[in-house]
Amino acid sequence: MSTMQAIANSGYGGAEVTSIIELPVPTPAEGEVQIRVAGGGLNPVDLRLREGALKALLPLPLPFVVGNELSGEISALGAGVTSLAVGDKVIVRVSKTGGTGAFSQYVVQPANLVARAPTNISLVDAAGLPLAGLTALQVLDKLGVKAGDKVLITAGAGGVGLLAIQLAKIRGAHVTTTASSAGEELVRSVGADVVVDYKTTKLADLDTKFTQVFDCAGGDMTDVLAATADNGRVITIAGTPTPSMLDSFDLPSWKRYLVSGAIWLQSRSVRNAASARGIAYEFLFMRPDGPELQQLSDYVTAGKLRVVIDSTFKFADYADALARLESKRSKGKVVIEFPATA
Repeated sequence: MSTMQAIANSGYGGAEVTSIIELPVPTPAEGEVQIRVAGGGLNPVDLRLREGALKALLPLPLPFVVGNELSGEISALGAGVTSLAVGDKVIVRVSKTGGTGAFSQYVVQPANLVARAPTNISLVDAAGLPLAGLTALQVLDKLGVKAGDKVLITAGAGGVGLLAIQLAKIRGAHVTTTASSAGEELVRSVGADVVVDYKTTKLADLDTKFTQVFDCAGGDMTDVLAATADNGRVITIAGTPTPSMLDSFDLPSWKRYLVSGAIWLQSRSVRNAASARGIAYEFLFMRPDGPELQQLSDYVTAGKLRVVIDSTFKFADYADALARLESKRSKGKVVIEFPATA
């Protein structure tokens, strides 16, 4: 049996639990494709999974392969797959239910989650699009952002924020975002209309109150809620979770009941503060979606959307890549370049 290398977590904890291991090369089943991986994108959720923060929702057998998004080339097709061909360059946000991560030399995924990669950027850089892009798209869809809207997007210089700004501008919205002075030039380069230095200015002090708020920063929601108009809507991807996030997971009813109750108690304070002013506050956990990912890829190819890469690390330097992500100083996406395979 042929084997491959993978970056995996042997348990829950810090950097010490992650290493390169050998695994069998997976074979695609019906409706699946095998992908020879070229690049992998890192995301904050990778750190949360390593820490065990999501093990109640995503129980994974140990060791489990790191990573949630990748780019690569189709190397084999499962039965019944006609939409893709061997040799196609593709990107994918991996399935949440397959129990496999993205950071192995070969990955098997359902064909319906896969999209063709943008043709105007490197295949390695394209690995930075799937998770952040789908997150941004799905939040903006849920907020109902359209032409003429004035939208607040916090943490605009992060991987999701940079794509969210661009997607909101594609829709014709006016975008206010938060960034440090070091990130101001970058967020303006992707279309931000107003940049608030979060180190010197409180959102509560702005003259504008926003009916649509996309929170990518997390932490204390007091300032975000203060900048939200009465009866407005806040969707967060980094703040206190709400029970609605469980809609993205296939949980047995008994587990959903228990986890939902715990999340309800944890989020009670922020939900009460929001509801006192008629504000809808919700945590969104994105879902993999092949057609939506293809839309994003086509935007990149058309020059409408830019994937901003903070840094690229070799496969063997995965620890440095994870450390860069954990530093919270990255502007854009951190990606890992995989070694070529036969």
